Amino acid sequence: MPGSVRLGSHNRRLASEAMRLLSVTEAVVTRVDLADYPLPIYDGDFEIESGVPQNAQLLAQRIAAQDALLIVSPEYNASIPPLLKNAIDWASRVRKVNERPVQPFKGLVVGLASASPGRFGGQRGLEAVRVVLRALGADVMTQQCLLPLAGEGFDENGRLTDDVARSSLESLCDKLLDTARSLSRHG
Repeated sequence: MPGSVRLGSHNRRLASEAMRLLSVTEAVVTRVDLADYPLPIYDGDFEIESGVPQNAQLLAQRIAAQDALLIVSPEYNASIPPLLKNAIDWASRVRKVNERPVQPFKGLVVGLASASPGRFGGQRGLEAVRVVLRALGADVMTQQCLLPLAGEGFDENGRLTDDVARSSLESLCDKLLDTARSLSRHG
């Protein structure tokens, strides 16, 4: 799930690389694109008056159906981009899916990755994402993938040219699959 909907986003490219790696495994891979779930800015008064928006319910349902989630997020001012934080906030408000109680993030295995034009590769933003997801009960993996200087990190076909980042992403995807298998919420 890329945490950006910007065309040409380095994080969308990194998410595509992860999808390519995961698609050659036995895993059923689904791309969750936040552009498909437009949501108003979270507001408790809005929720009281209008309820949880349908797109938040659909997003929560999609997340709850997964054994694992890879979030590939940019860093905005050393923190979580507002689009991603808003989507997490709304999805966390969903308490039932198909009349069954649900906490979309509870027990979900989550891997984190980031691509950034800066030298730190989005590290600080991922720390903030990690805190939020752990508070919601997700099993956030310690291992992560960072791609610093992301403008130079891909070839013309969108493949990673940075050997360290490629190895890190491959390792993260393998660990995500292994952890999801061992902690499956649906098996």
